[in-house]
Amino acid sequence: MSKTFIIAEVGVNHNADLNLAYKLIDVAVSAGVDAVKFQAAIPELVVTRYAQKADYQKDTSGADESQLEMIRKILFPLETYKEIQRYCDEKGIIFFSTAFDPISLDFLEKLGQPYHKIPSGEITNLPYLCQVGRYGKPVILSTGMANLGEIEAAIEVLEQAGTPRAKLTVLHCTTEYPTPMIEVNLRAMQGIHKAFGVAVGYSDHTLGIEVPIAAVAMGATVIEKHFTLDRNMSGPDHAASLEPEELKAMVTAIRNIEKAMGDG
Repeated sequence: MSKTFIIAEVGVNHNADLNLAYKLIDVAVSAGVDAVKFQAAIPELVVTRYAQKADYQKDTSGADESQLEMIRKILFPLETYKEIQRYCDEKGIIFFSTAFDPISLDFLEKLGQPYHKIPSGEITNLPYLCQVGRYGKPVILSTGMANLGEIEAAIEVLEQAGTPRAKLTVLHCTTEYPTPMIEVNLRAMQGIHKAFGVAVGYSDHTLGIEVPIAAVAMGATVIEKHFTLDRNMSGPDHAASLEPEELKAMVTAIRNIEKAMGDG
């Protein structure tokens, strides 16, 4: 069995603190993951001032502020990613980031990141998909909230724009934070592979490490998992993230599963 590409998702768990971002990168290196991933956006281009926060965001970062106010506080300016990429290069770990708007996409492409990650919320954003597809780089596509028809349309747009199917990995994902076990539907990952003949993986929002480990045994080539220094920190995603020792345990278990699979 080939090696699973394990992405430690920092997301916005750095709380816009560069030193905290460096500490998270150190944790990811120590855990033995392949890459760390961040999130990049210009808040005013992706959120209106009227957008309310999701319930889980209200629970962890205050109910009174708006979505826009929250995002302004927890995102880095784009230029900061040059420093983060430099630090990742020094530590020998792959850096890349999800972008949520056209300007951020172009910035990350010019930065030379090796992959583009399409978040679930943009899977029906056809101009966004066209822009990603034109870069021609490997693409990782999350599918939370999407049906098979929407996944098919996204794949077709990416292909027509210039990204061949062979460079595409589609991640099964349940957009609920945290995801109850009964809502995971892990076999959907195999259903996506059967329907479209693409490499598949799993983006996990459950509490714990069992489901991503099972996903690897079921054929996932990519695993993505949020992590933090401390689940009790202030911010929208910390509570549904792994702490450092849990991240290390997940990586160890996945590598053991890879060895255990054999050739049949």
